[in-house]
Amino acid sequence: MGLMDGKKGLIMGVANERSIAWGIAKAMAEQGAELAFTYQGEGFGKRVAPLAASLGSDILVDADVTDDASLDAAFDTLKDRWGSLDFLVHAIAFSDKSELTGRFVNTSRSNFKNSLDISCYSFIEVSRRAAEMMPNGGTLLTLTFDGSQRVTPFYNVMGVAKAALEASVRYLAADLGPDGIRVNALSPGPMKTLAGAAIGGARKTYRHTEQNAPLRSNATLEAVGGTAVYLASEMGACTTGEVVHIDGGYHVMGMPHPDNL
Repeated sequence: MGLMDGKKGLIMGVANERSIAWGIAKAMAEQGAELAFTYQGEGFGKRVAPLAASLGSDILVDADVTDDASLDAAFDTLKDRWGSLDFLVHAIAFSDKSELTGRFVNTSRSNFKNSLDISCYSFIEVSRRAAEMMPNGGTLLTLTFDGSQRVTPFYNVMGVAKAALEASVRYLAADLGPDGIRVNALSPGPMKTLAGAAIGGARKTYRHTEQNAPLRSNATLEAVGGTAVYLASEMGACTTGEVVHIDGGYHVMGMPHPDNL
């Protein structure tokens, strides 16, 4: 018996086999969950299709989180196939790469709006639609990063977007808790993903956290996936409104390890 036996969930944000969303999907499937996937555009669809098939999923839906009609169509497809939903994983964020290498003070209005729309507001949009499909309760998960709480080089407007996302998790948890729906965020440290590679100085950040985290390691896809399973299973029945760190403990450190000063 798997922890996720009988549960159906939507995974949003798989780009390739190194995506955090893919690590979560694999862990969910290994514990018995039935999965559906979204993608945006034909290019990503071709990447996601074989990955989904490897987990026995044949539900792939093109969804643009900035387009209400596209989201409506995606969730209508799920309603037709499943009727209800037990969990949703939102692993979607975006910012203009050129604005993640300079100074935050130079953030453009257009990129600020776009970054907050895709990286934060989209979670609210999909949560509203998913909640309508959770008559018996469920779990909503999103991904954040500690650059929301502490200034992180090159993270810039994404730090602000993630701070807004974390606040949204708390407000959604309060709104949806009476319906038995739990809302949490996973906060891995730096990881070698397609999204992470867009951050300037990503390699230096990865090495720094690995050298200075209490566990002297960065998160793995397996560790993030396991945490997601815990939160979405009955084991996490009383956890909501949380930002759960999976970063080797790096977030507790005030300064680098003495050997690295």
